[in-house]
Amino acid sequence: MQAMVLETPRKKIQMRCIPRTQPGPDQLLIKVAACAVCRTDLHVVDGELPHPKLPVIPGHEIVGRVIARGTDVRDFAVGERVGIPWLGWTCGRCSYCLDGRENLCPNAKFTGYQIDGGYAEYTVADARYCFRIPDRYSDPEAAPLLCAGLIGYRALKMTGNAVRVGIYGFGAAAHISAQILHYQGRKLFAFTRPGDAAAQEFANKMGAAWAGSSDTMPPEELDAAIIFAPVGALVPVALRAICPGGIVVCGGIHMSDIPAFPYDILWREKRLVSVANLTRQDAEEFLKLAPQVPIHVTTESFPLSEANTALTRLREGKLTGAAVLIPDR
Repeated sequence: MQAMVLETPRKKIQMRCIPRTQPGPDQLLIKVAACAVCRTDLHVVDGELPHPKLPVIPGHEIVGRVIARGTDVRDFAVGERVGIPWLGWTCGRCSYCLDGRENLCPNAKFTGYQIDGGYAEYTVADARYCFRIPDRYSDPEAAPLLCAGLIGYRALKMTGNAVRVGIYGFGAAAHISAQILHYQGRKLFAFTRPGDAAAQEFANKMGAAWAGSSDTMPPEELDAAIIFAPVGALVPVALRAICPGGIVVCGGIHMSDIPAFPYDILWREKRLVSVANLTRQDAEEFLKLAPQVPIHVTTESFPLSEANTALTRLREGKLTGAAVLIPDR
């Protein structure tokens, strides 16, 4: 099969012809139809996430069809369409797994990081971490739901009943979260890179009550803020923007160092938390909710062979919505 392979971090990924893996007893063999490009892929390729399996095939927002299944798989049939997310395997035995916090499993393995992912014509995945995709979505539309959507949904759940919600970094996850906020009757305040008028216009189209630069304060005090941009300096900015008792949710797996800040901006029971991965319950809830909203996904498609171009566009902040790779046929 053809696959884009990362052999050395901080180098471009390369198209390779490699043997097609066969599914183990608990796995599905998937013919990839689409794989979205996530900022976490950038962190893997750019060497910001340590100790990836090398060589590794990146990509963890995968949509495809089952073409074979392992001997122990009962939940999926050949021909079914499934999605594969970032969390690719857990032990099922540790205290976290046993009390519904499998996203914190210390033995977890992640798609496109420790498990080969979806920048390829085919991939294999643990059937426990595959999910049926709502019929209303095409393959390219569905792919970003598997991470941008799921992580955005988990981050939103952490904001509780917050009415005025700020989002810092208006990319793939933000444009999906914005639609959920609008559906739930909450107010969105969108923060973009300074001077990024296109992103602010996009946020307004997604229902933002206000859109402006991340170096400005919103016109109202926020009840909660979500930081999708991997920029640690935004943490004290967001803490200053939220009200007493508010919460700042860091929604990425990697972030640059958070600078020192005065205790005063954290005081009065403000909270600072992070989102780690996802659970199967998150996936089931979100994929049921998405067509009810209904969430519309903005994508830009690239041939699999142009994965480096898509990554560069994401790195430079030159995408509107999500980039999606389509295997060359």
